[in-house]
Amino acid sequence: MNELSIRSLAAVAMMLVALAAALVGGYYFAVLVAAAATAIFYEWTRIVRGWGAAWNIAGFFYALFPALALLWVRDRSADGLALVLWIFIVTWATDMGAYFTGRAFGRAKLAPSISPGKTVAGLYGGVAAATILAGAWVWFAGLKPILLVLAPLFALAAQGGDLFESWMKRRAGLKDSGRWLPGHGGLLDRLDGLVPVAILTVIAQVAGAA
Repeated sequence: MNELSIRSLAAVAMMLVALAAALVGGYYFAVLVAAAATAIFYEWTRIVRGWGAAWNIAGFFYALFPALALLWVRDRSADGLALVLWIFIVTWATDMGAYFTGRAFGRAKLAPSISPGKTVAGLYGGVAAATILAGAWVWFAGLKPILLVLAPLFALAAQGGDLFESWMKRRAGLKDSGRWLPGHGGLLDRLDGLVPVAILTVIAQVAGAA
């Protein structure tokens, strides 16, 4: 089985687990979110080993805030489930759109000193995919129309989160944050884009825009 097939199967499995937990909600979703936050913090400490205590403290909040954000969104409004799924769609569509567009059309490098594999075409493809798919979900689920505008902005934030983690790994001399996921590396490698999207969605919700 080639790398793309392994990567695709692992991605589908992760998405199904996340969707199932979100649909059930309650204890199951809380346990999944807590487990993900724990893994993120563990991988963060692995990356920043030797960087000082401040980086470990920052990692604690880096893992905590998006976890609390997801639980807040899921349980605090009538549209909680639909909004959590919107967060997932923005993050996943950005990741997949950037990956496949970058592979097909990527020429100009986005940030070669940070992540040589990321391209300008991938950036555009990720934003376009998130805008289309998250926009379709907004229409289908009856969410607030402002989310149509926020989707591409949050997609940019997701790619910023990805670049930040890439910078950390490059500084640490690591290729991946871990070896948990076949074809993907560590869990942080897959959730780095979810971190800003979840937090920004809570901010938008508190402000009455989501």
